[in-house]
Amino acid sequence: MPESELADTVMGRLTTLYPAAGNPFRAQEMVAYMRGVAPFLGIRTPERRALSRTVLDGTPRPGEDDCAAIALRCFALPEREYHYFAVDYLRRHVKRCSSDFLPVARRLVRTVSWWDTVDHLAAHVVGGLVAADPALGREMDAWIDDADPWTARTALLHQLRFKEDTDADRLFAYCLRRAADTDFFLRKAIGWSLREYAKTAPGEVRSFVADNRSLFSPLSVREALKHL
Repeated sequence: MPESELADTVMGRLTTLYPAAGNPFRAQEMVAYMRGVAPFLGIRTPERRALSRTVLDGTPRPGEDDCAAIALRCFALPEREYHYFAVDYLRRHVKRCSSDFLPVARRLVRTVSWWDTVDHLAAHVVGGLVAADPALGREMDAWIDDADPWTARTALLHQLRFKEDTDADRLFAYCLRRAADTDFFLRKAIGWSLREYAKTAPGEVRSFVADNRSLFSPLSVREALKHL
């Protein structure tokens, strides 16, 4: 884990302010809603983000090592709100990170994996890194075949915000490569990625689904064609 004075400052403030704002009863509700993926402090999103602004007040812009240190230290803590802080921080500062940050992003994707963190990491962090360096698409080509479904889901979703810059051939190939999967979150991701691209290229998505409908689960088809 990188050394970082900024991370020392941020984590000191964070681990003081967040627990003080926790609500044990609300935490139980959050754990139940998120199916027990992680413990919670019980801080609602608006309050958490307000606290985060206080945590970051007066701090300098981070470098890549600072981003890595803050994110990894947050994900090393059990409560989910710390993971949310890390994801929000990376979303804000991903442009300050180079292609070398991708292994850190992969580690985060595979740590306490669930849709609430993975999807934001996929679309905003991994997607941001690939947009800045399209050569990382080769890494996504490996991720889509990963045995870990959350890594594969990240590959499926990393182009969600690319719009007209979407590599349609890659997107369609990824959907076909995971079409036979029975995992709910992969089936959902196939449909979601296609539905999002359909906002830019509805005809292409409609034709792709029509040509390959028998290969996809009803869930994937339903999600892909939801707004067509």
